[in-house]
Amino acid sequence: MCGIAGIIGASTGNTAEIALHMAHSLRHRGPDGSGIWSEGEIALSHRRLAIIDIENGKQPMISASGRYIVVFNGEIFNFEELRSGLLSDYPYTTRSDTEVILAAYTKWGNAAFARFDGMFAIGIWDRKERRLVVARDHVGIKPLYVYQCGATIAFASEIRAFKVIPGWNPAMDMAAVNTFFLLGYIPAPPFPLGQSKKSAARPLP
Repeated sequence: MCGIAGIIGASTGNTAEIALHMAHSLRHRGPDGSGIWSEGEIALSHRRLAIIDIENGKQPMISASGRYIVVFNGEIFNFEELRSGLLSDYPYTTRSDTEVILAAYTKWGNAAFARFDGMFAIGIWDRKERRLVVARDHVGIKPLYVYQCGATIAFASEIRAFKVIPGWNPAMDMAAVNTFFLLGYIPAPPFPLGQSKKSAARPLP
């Protein structure tokens, strides 16, 4: 099952410590290990249920160039096909689908997500551009929640992970509740990340 979490721009507290606590809150999703990576204002963490390349697929995983760091929950069904197609472009060190995500993202950037056949929730930090990208599978099988309050943005496999963030103060959005019961889903966020003056946590659309 696995669990992923990350935080960037925490206004209070140490981001690495917060990400560690976020991962601990998701320990039921990954009994086989945990990992954390942090650098300045960004920290990523992971709880692992080891299925593919049990010995070498530990996360967060860093790309061969050192530019990208990924945390990943799920399975890329066509990773062997993608891996074969990228053998000349990427120096693999594992047999994991996680490393195939890094290889694909290194070559194609955000366009890589459209090539993945599977169920996934992914967070990727670009150290060169200092940009965080989060994505989930096209059907939304794997959960991925995003939280924003001021300059702080976080993501996680479950909302419970946000409880450890200083200043976390959840409130019920009744308009979103009504929309969910009417449609069975929330069609889109009411505002782009970075433009809200209020705190919010919601599933990625």
